[in-house]
Amino acid sequence: QALGRIENRYKMAKHFIFTIEEGKFDYRRNEESIANEASLDGFYIIRTSVEKEKLTAEEVVYSYKNLSRVERAFRTLKGVDLKIRPIHHWLEKRVRAHIFLCMLAYYVEWHLRESWKSMIFTDEYTDREHVLQATRSESALEKTRKKKLSDGTPVHSFQTLLSEMSTIVCNDARVPAVPEIPSFTIITTPNEVQRKALELVGLKQLSNVDRNNRFISLKSFQIAISCLLSSGTSD
Repeated sequence: QALGRIENRYKMAKHFIFTIEEGKFDYRRNEESIANEASLDGFYIIRTSVEKEKLTAEEVVYSYKNLSRVERAFRTLKGVDLKIRPIHHWLEKRVRAHIFLCMLAYYVEWHLRESWKSMIFTDEYTDREHVLQATRSESALEKTRKKKLSDGTPVHSFQTLLSEMSTIVCNDARVPAVPEIPSFTIITTPNEVQRKALELVGLKQLSNVDRNNRFISLKSFQIAISCLLSSGTSD
């Protein structure tokens, strides 16, 4: 029992050969085991069942390192970003729909993070050397030090940039003084940070948006406002 406690404590039993007999105890070093262990000193071994024709050694290491992204995805789903739980549904199809919508939301979030790398603290230039330890690029370190981008605007976290974007609102508007003009939709004019973020995800800055085929140009809206002011009517 005493020998077992020592073996379990120090995890070195494989490097020794023990002989326990009646009234006798002996041990010696297992030189072969020690030599095999020493040959791996300083190395991290990753083993896979995938054939080498399908996945190179570098790709195996890269895939293993990508596990951190999977773990981060689960934290995002369970944490403050998406809050997949608690699930306030009982029917199977509703639970499935809830999970599906959360996965879609994470898919959108992933693309936003990728598109907004230049505006947030995320490193834009990842080290493509998969075997060596990943290092942050100089641009990422500079963003961390200065807390500002090259154009002087502040560096955001993903959450603060989302908060900034949430101030963009969509309004349905109408001009009572000009009843022949149908109602139309106006989106808040984006500020400089919002404009840049919209451009990075492929959206252009628009003063008005066509929704349900109801659209009025900014020029027409200005004319309508002029008519409204000249008539002395307000709404």
